[in-house]
Amino acid sequence: MTYGSVVAQLVKDYEDYSEVNKQLEKMGYNIGVRLIEDFLAKTNMGKCADFKETAETISKVGFKMFLGFSPAVTNWSADGKEFSLILEENPLAEFVELPDGAAAELSYSNILCGVLRGALEMVLMQVECNFVSDVLRGEETTELRVKLVKYLEEEVPMAED
Repeated sequence: MTYGSVVAQLVKDYEDYSEVNKQLEKMGYNIGVRLIEDFLAKTNMGKCADFKETAETISKVGFKMFLGFSPAVTNWSADGKEFSLILEENPLAEFVELPDGAAAELSYSNILCGVLRGALEMVLMQVECNFVSDVLRGEETTELRVKLVKYLEEEVPMAED
């Protein structure tokens, strides 16, 4: 099943674009939780020094490895906790035309936000991610905004007695 047919089926099932966006994000989250293990095994990378290094790694290694391109990392916030990924290309959105009325509400590639959230949570970073703009909506660029909410504490399982 292609990504486009998954989105089309979700639109048919839910008939509400905001719910479709939630489902795509949820699917992406589950993929990201598993994908990070593959990423770490293949790259043998250690822990990133800071969030800026994390952003560069996502762009230059993660996107390149799994999607075949590297988005630009830009628009850093003053506190260094927010950045944008500018997708010059998006293989998920190639040859896609949104249904009438969908452009304003549907975040077609929202699965990417979920993948980032799931993967980063597994390396102890809680983030929020959303599309700021999308060429599918008739805008000039496709921009994902990633915000570091907080670093998570590693949970140590309780010992069984």
